[in-house]
Amino acid sequence: MILHDAESFSWAMRSPSTGRVEVPFSARFHFARSGRNPDGKPVEGLRMVWTETTGTGMNDFSHRPVMVGEVVDLLAGAPPGVVLDATVGGGGHAAALLESAPHLSVVGLDQDPEAVAAATAVLAPYGPRATVLRSRFDRLGEVLTGIGVDRLAGALFDLGVSSPQLDRSERGFSYRSDAPLDMRMDPAQPTTAADIVNGWTARDMASLFREHGEARFASRIARAIVSTRPLSTTSQLAEVVRTAIPAAARRTGGHPARRVFQAIRVAVNEELEILPAAIDSAIARLQPGGRCVVLAYHSGEDRIVKERFRLAATGGCVCPPGLPCVCGAQPTVRLLTRGARKPSAGEVASNRRAESARLRAVERLPEPGSDRSQEAGGRVGRP
Repeated sequence: MILHDAESFSWAMRSPSTGRVEVPFSARFHFARSGRNPDGKPVEGLRMVWTETTGTGMNDFSHRPVMVGEVVDLLAGAPPGVVLDATVGGGGHAAALLESAPHLSVVGLDQDPEAVAAATAVLAPYGPRATVLRSRFDRLGEVLTGIGVDRLAGALFDLGVSSPQLDRSERGFSYRSDAPLDMRMDPAQPTTAADIVNGWTARDMASLFREHGEARFASRIARAIVSTRPLSTTSQLAEVVRTAIPAAARRTGGHPARRVFQAIRVAVNEELEILPAAIDSAIARLQPGGRCVVLAYHSGEDRIVKERFRLAATGGCVCPPGLPCVCGAQPTVRLLTRGARKPSAGEVASNRRAESARLRAVERLPEPGSDRSQEAGGRVGRP
């Protein structure tokens, strides 16, 4: 098991057999080592529940990975090599993949130190097939280069906030409990939810809320926040949002603060700003046949994923649809999903937080001019 802090690039591996600490570039370290794990965590069909001690006391980081069967099926079809789990969370997707696909190893990234600790514990039985690093996924190219990984067999992005982050009230992600206005996935980041709520103009906050689906009352909510601030807790913010919305409108559509909290969280963590370049970087690192799978949970994320995948699948072709490509566009991937896949009714019934999930996937095409590319007809332009 590799334990890294990607901020310092100081690495060590403890051998499961000898207990000695070794550098990852020793002869014992093999990213693509295959073979079944004799002590692997159990896989419960399409549903898995992991509960780990995070290493920060006896706090639980419980995680039920969404659409785990679909994710494993897609990534298990990748060629042998390293799969990047860019948002490793509690390690549920990574553990299921390692258990099902002995030809793959996993490098897991997460900016949340509690998630890093949890994933480290869950993936420890897989030894050198699993590597966990603390880093935000927009640094994936830098981090992979630093540990000597040039090409990827696959990449997984499970976007948004995780159940453990929502359930830990002190993190400030949820409108259902009273906590400081924080919402940082990485506690070392300087900007908090309180900075946005108490520092942004009403106009900027209203624009942010509209982008996240609060179109009707965005301006009213933003003005109410400005007139009430300073605000310091999640319950204060939730109450301001609730009272800013007319009573009749509060009777439908769930909690009135849901979209506002989502919008502020996304802004605090720059989730939409860093996503396009990160997806492009992951696709660029895929080896031929390598696959990129993304789970998005709201329309803003899914639009970005759809656009980046479309651009890679067309090569930026500007020719009219239905006509042969004559602009010289060179696609780099093919789409593996027609539209976005959704979780099954059974999964949604057992895990309500899976309801909004949307899965998209692509596969890297052979390099232009290669034998495999010629066998595929040297396809360019629209897929």
